[in-house]
Amino acid sequence: MKQRAPLTLAAVTAALAAATGLAFLTAPAATPAGGTGRAAAARMPVERSVLVCPAPSSSDIAETTYTSLTPGKGGGSGTARLADKDGKAVLDLKEPGKAVAATASGAEAPALTGAAEGALAPGWTAQQTTKVSAGHARGLLGLACTAPGTDFWFPGVSTAKGRQDYVHLTNPDDTVAEVAVKLHGPDGLLKDKPGTPDPVYDVAPRSTTKVSLAQLAPDSQLADATAHVTARSGRVGASVHVAEDGTGADWLPASAGPADTLVLPGIPADATSVRLVAFAPGEDDADLTVKLSGPTGPISPAGKERLHLKGGMTETLDLGDVTRGEAGSLLLAPADPKKAVPVVAALRVVRGTAAKQELGFVPASTPVGERATVADNRADDKATVLTLTASGADAKVRVTASPGTGGGQGTATEITLKGGTTRAVTPPPAPSGGKGPYALTVETLSGGPVHAARTLTLPHDGIPMFTVQAFGDDRSTVSVPEAAEDPSILLR
Repeated sequence: MKQRAPLTLAAVTAALAAATGLAFLTAPAATPAGGTGRAAAARMPVERSVLVCPAPSSSDIAETTYTSLTPGKGGGSGTARLADKDGKAVLDLKEPGKAVAATASGAEAPALTGAAEGALAPGWTAQQTTKVSAGHARGLLGLACTAPGTDFWFPGVSTAKGRQDYVHLTNPDDTVAEVAVKLHGPDGLLKDKPGTPDPVYDVAPRSTTKVSLAQLAPDSQLADATAHVTARSGRVGASVHVAEDGTGADWLPASAGPADTLVLPGIPADATSVRLVAFAPGEDDADLTVKLSGPTGPISPAGKERLHLKGGMTETLDLGDVTRGEAGSLLLAPADPKKAVPVVAALRVVRGTAAKQELGFVPASTPVGERATVADNRADDKATVLTLTASGADAKVRVTASPGTGGGQGTATEITLKGGTTRAVTPPPAPSGGKGPYALTVETLSGGPVHAARTLTLPHDGIPMFTVQAFGDDRSTVSVPEAAEDPSILLR
């Protein structure tokens, strides 16, 4: 039998990079004093990041702004570019710490894919914001361009009359991706006729496929459901475009992955309707406590303190105008910590009343972690609200505003949060001088965990058009494992 040569740390790192889409710096950490001869694990900046953005709108009157930033103070070389399927660049970032923007009009704005390398890779962020002033899909639609993956959960989708929900699947790679989409309603998984294979969608290289959720359930009118998107081969970015008659439109991002404790950050202070949609992916039932984190601490909504989820079935809880004039975040936790069951969740949020309503979504999110960024903030009066939640212990964060895309100087401030509370920062830090959209970066300095969200409001004809984007750890560094005698075990 031929003996296989042991892999070097560099080879293992390269293989991991190919699997995750991120390349890492491979310089080993220093050998610890005293001497085992092995390098300790170290966190190193990523050298490559990949993002995808779905086509923004099918409306001829849509106006889209793309904004991109890599946090930092400059130094080092690199590239960061988002382009259409033909390779035409739409956003081309030049240096860390300086946001860039581009605009597109109408329904021809394409889906984008791209990569950042070198000094522009760690924490690279891009945002698309689309305003549609009239028509069925009118509203403010915001979405952070996402890293491709293989597994996504979307609680909050619907196949009801008056709703048009489409899953956008964007493939950044040079090979076809095979993707399955399943729906779970209040009675469980929607199944085709016996003997019919599950639908699988081929997503061509560097392109987007739209899947109508209504066509997956032609005989069902589901007011609330959960979509599960899995890539059987390849990888995709996945987001759901929602348009609802009389209530507007927005993007529904994927929920944070199944967990027994969830935070849904950034419910606007003036929300007139909040509905929780949750799903337990496994066979076990879940009993959850429901609390609203506000400026003075968590409270239990009267009569809505608990939610029971049957395994494999979507459940809802109508919370009404739960925030009562103060921005907050929803906290979900197991009623019995000894019987914790992983769940996913999202909120359907409405602002305004009657013909002046607008729709948005707040999915469960991951903590800020070391650092997280949301681009395309506006310095206009009350346009941007930053919401910070310390879901556990007290915490301190640094919030940095980048220069605007039209110049100016960045600013920063430190904010202390009491455990269990949510603080609305209005206005948040903004660049001095200059103009144009800018990015906000939140760094956890101590304590936590901290969850954060940004609400952008651009009113139109009395309609409070808005969109909410959560901050999630930008994963700008990765842990390079300690070198082993045979690092090939890391690939098994």
